[in-house]
This record gives sequence, C-alpha cells and structure tokens, in this order.
Amino acid sequence: MTPAPYDLAIIGGGAAGALVAMHCLARDPGMRIAIVEPRAALARGVAYSTTRDEHLLNVTADRMGWHADLQGDFVAWLQAVDGEGAADVGHDFMPRRRFGDYLAARLADAAASGSVVHVHEHAVACEDAGRTVLLASGERLHARACVLATGNASRPLPWPVPAEVAARVCEAWDLAAIAAIPPDARVAIVGTGLSMVDIVLALRGQQHRGAITALSRHALLPLPHEPTHMALDVDIDALAMLPLRARMRRLRALAAEAMAGGLPWQGVMQALRPYGVRLWQSLSPADQARFLRHVVRGWDVHRHRIAPQVVDMLDAMRADGQLRVDAARLAAITADGGQVVLHAAAHGAGAARCWQVDHVVNATGIQSRFPVAGDALQASLLAAGLARPGPFGLGVDVDGDGALRDRHGTAGAHLFAIGSLRIGAEWESIAVPDLRLQAARIAARLRPAARSS
Repeated sequence: MTPAPYDLAIIGGGAAGALVAMHCLARDPGMRIAIVEPRAALARGVAYSTTRDEHLLNVTADRMGWHADLQGDFVAWLQAVDGEGAADVGHDFMPRRRFGDYLAARLADAAASGSVVHVHEHAVACEDAGRTVLLASGERLHARACVLATGNASRPLPWPVPAEVAARVCEAWDLAAIAAIPPDARVAIVGTGLSMVDIVLALRGQQHRGAITALSRHALLPLPHEPTHMALDVDIDALAMLPLRARMRRLRALAAEAMAGGLPWQGVMQALRPYGVRLWQSLSPADQARFLRHVVRGWDVHRHRIAPQVVDMLDAMRADGQLRVDAARLAAITADGGQVVLHAAAHGAGAARCWQVDHVVNATGIQSRFPVAGDALQASLLAAGLARPGPFGLGVDVDGDGALRDRHGTAGAHLFAIGSLRIGAEWESIAVPDLRLQAARIAARLRPAARSS
C-alpha cells in the first residue's frame, strides 16, 4: 500500500470541515491534514460565504463558537477585532459573514504550524476503505483516515424548466444570480423556509421594488427567537419514553403552560435543543416515519427560528404588499413570452392557479437523499459498498461517532461523516452546535490511531 503522507483527509472545507480540523489539531497539533475544497477560502462553505450584512446568524453571538467548552469565544474574537464597538454584542444576531471570518481566523491559528494543506480540487471517489481519495484531476491523495464534510446540496425543483426561461430560474444559494435580478422584476420564491428568508433579505438589501411571492404547500414561515433564550424545565427522560403522538401532546401542553404563566413557548424548544439526537433516536422507526410525513413542516418553523428583527421586517413587507406568501401545491413550470409561469394543481375545494413572474428562485431546501443525483463521490461510495443509505434513505448510515457503515452494516475505522450526511441517523445534524459535537467525537476516535504508524 502507498504510504499515507497525511494523517487525515477532509473532503469539504466549509464550516464542518474546518471544525473537524480544529478539533483534531486541538488534540494533536502535529497532525497532518489535507482539506480537499475547490473554493479559494476555507471555513466558509455556502452559509458563511455571503458578504451581505443582512444575512444574520439564527442564534445570538454568545451561543456560537468552534468548541462547546469555549463559551463566548466568538464574542471574545469580535471584541478583539472590533474593540469597544463589540462590547455588548453577546445577545446580538451577528452577520453570518462575521462568523465565517471567525472560523477562518481560528482555523488559521490552529494550522499555524503548517500542518494543514488546502487541496484546491474536487474529490470524486474514495478507495482502500477510505484511505485513498481520488481527485477530479486523476491524482490520488493518501491518508490514514478520511472525513466527509461535503455540506448541503440544494434540492432541485421537481419539474422540468423550459429552456427559454432557464436563465430566469436560479438556486437560493446563487447570490450572483439573485444580485442580477432587476429591481422591478416580479419574483417567485419556491419554498418558505430559511432559504426564502435569505433571498428576501438579499432582495431588500439591493433595494428591490418588484413584487415577491413565496410559495409552499403550507405557507409556514420560520418563527422568531425569544430574546432571553431561556430554557424551561422539561423532563427529557420522561419525554423520550413517549411515542410520537403522546410526545407532541406533551410538548403542546408545556408550551401552553409556559404562555399561561407569562413565559415564552420558545423556552420549551430551547430545553430540547441539547437532546435532539437522543429524542430522534428514542422514536420507533414507525414514529420516525410519521414525524417525516406529518410533523416535520410544523416542527421546523418552531425549531429553526430567526432573529426577531427579521420577522418584523417580513411582517412589514407583507403589510405593505411587496411580499406575499401563498399556500400552493405547485405542479409545473411553463414559459409565456419570455416570462415564467408557475402552475398549482387544484387541491380540495381550491381551483387550479398560476403565477406569472419574471424570475423564480428555488428555495425548497437541502437534498438529504443518498446518493444525491449527479454527485460522483456519493455514487462511488455506494457502488464500492463503502456506504449505505441512512434511515429512510436520508444521508448515510453511521455509528455513534460518525463512522460510515458499509453495505453489510459494519462500521469502518477509516471513513467518517459529519453534518447533513448524518441526518437520517441523528436528525439534528446541521447547526454549528451539532457539528462541533460531531467534530469532537470524530477527533477523539481518530486520536489513538491517526499517527500510530
């Protein structure tokens, strides 16, 4: 076997990949790490690459940081960089780009010894149980272990887009395309979740004047954070023993009790936050399937909340008529004289409807099914038997430390996953608090063996 020049290869250099590198280097500063990432900058990925100050973190600054045990590290960094102007930012919802700056700075500090190499390539396959990474250039990178930190792929629209209007349809994460939308254009956003909020904020930030329509089946919008982030007292052990229906009844009762006592319902959700993986895994497979079919949409708007000032802005835009949110079961996209037409099928007593607009933005969320269509790396992992789909086909199957299970269900010792690839197994697997805990467990698992030979 070709000697491994690296102790660890990380495929993906966004926030998740950076967190893995930092946690590994915290345990072993001499660890030799290659980060395979085609972007020019590390530690940012899609979420933290935005340059728009209106794109805010969805939690306050004092709750963010690269390590769970370094509470307030992000705030401390802001204060060191910004001086007196950052004295009281702990309870602020900071621009996401600042957290990207912070992660990049902390990664640079951790890698000051020169032990991290940025490989500006795409990875297309893993070989030798994960110890060899095949790059798009045809070269092979050898390491003793590999972590998949590939981030989130956008979910494609489920209908074909006519060629004559294809240039008028873009993805939520294509900030250049959104920036090019003319200020008076009529815009339809497919999806009403967090990505939709980002698009509306971006359009508002570029002084967009045209009408904006957001469409989804249920027209549910993310709900606001409560300023104190106070967690209420919830018996997690008792909750974890309940089946889904009884569990949801209990949570609704706790929220009602809180509000009756003058406390915000958000405190109930805040109490659940550290136990998301346990609560998901304590559900039976049948209840997990029911959750995905019937509960997830309502759950997400309560769980994935946004800054109160953003909610106020959305409300103001709806009140003045610029932003409209409609419930619709979209069925097709057609073209009419260079404009885009979205068609909604008749549902129940409702008649079929259509919206004629100038531009469409796809904000339907992340693609969680494994393998993602067109992803050469994921296809190769499945074909080689190094990975198998996770529960319900979501992400990959992993053990408690994130080691991939092969086609036979055996967890390997060299190939790991972090982030959305673990969503089927753990559900809570996207936010920074989840990523840093996953990174810490991977680092602990790798530490005894990474430089043993």
